Amino acid sequence: MSTSLDELPELSQNIKNKLIECGYTSLEAISVAPVREISQLTGISEQLIQRLVLNVREKLEINFKTAKEIWKKHQESQKITTGCEKLDDLLGGGIETRSITEIFGEFATGKTQLAHQLCVTVQLPLDKGGVNGSALFIDAEGTFRPDRIIQIGERFGFDDSVLDNVYYIRAYNSDHQQLIIEKSHNIIKENRIKLIIIDSVMTHLRAEFIGRGMLSDRQQKLNRFLHKLHQLADIFNLAVLITNQVMSSPGVFLGDSTIPTGGNIIGHSSTYRIYIRKSKANRRIARLIDSPCLPEGECLFIITENGIEDP
Repeated sequence: MSTSLDELPELSQNIKNKLIECGYTSLEAISVAPVREISQLTGISEQLIQRLVLNVREKLEINFKTAKEIWKKHQESQKITTGCEKLDDLLGGGIETRSITEIFGEFATGKTQLAHQLCVTVQLPLDKGGVNGSALFIDAEGTFRPDRIIQIGERFGFDDSVLDNVYYIRAYNSDHQQLIIEKSHNIIKENRIKLIIIDSVMTHLRAEFIGRGMLSDRQQKLNRFLHKLHQLADIFNLAVLITNQVMSSPGVFLGDSTIPTGGNIIGHSSTYRIYIRKSKANRRIARLIDSPCLPEGECLFIITENGIEDP
């Protein structure tokens, strides 16, 4: 639960308005943001922002904690079922809140299908594996299909009202994609958003930053975007799912040469990484290749008119 800026009566309304307009609508959002970033976006001096951030962190009691206190906080994290039992088992129960889960693979492997299905399952009640929440779908590739959500929703007992809890926006370039995230605090708070989907995270960056000469700028921008996603996931206890494209590694001559785009930046930022590849017919193989607490493993799933299912 985020804390309102009303908890800071010493701040003038003018400063509060500037902070809110730039997406800093809660004490938690201010506490985790860099001082320089807040100053640049709001036009408020760094000295004032420095004092504000220190005050906010004191109010929120952001200081050293025992491992047991951190463990208790982690118990507040939730799991969102994927709607596929084997995939849930691979992930230790489903897509985790306060985390970034990356799904990468070639085209037509089921990444977007899973994203659509999670738009449905996030709305399920707690006793059915959901969190009674809504989804925010940021579409960078033009792959979003409301009729597919209705089709999957019927399997879980929803009618077309399932679309009322899915909030969609098309990201037209990397700057727009960043701006959407920076301005998303209000829609998250007002609509109980518990899942943010970015499909696909690297689309615009790969198109706009071409060649080795622009690689550093691209990675810095990507790092900032992922850092902001981590802030939102932690502040609002929501799950983030990013789909990612792949490319062939020129240095691999034997075995699977497929690697995700984004390099080490995405590798270090993603809490869970899942590689999906095609098998026979409509079967897919999901491999968990990175997790802070789960072993590597694989599972099979199929794609049907009902969505992602166990084979």
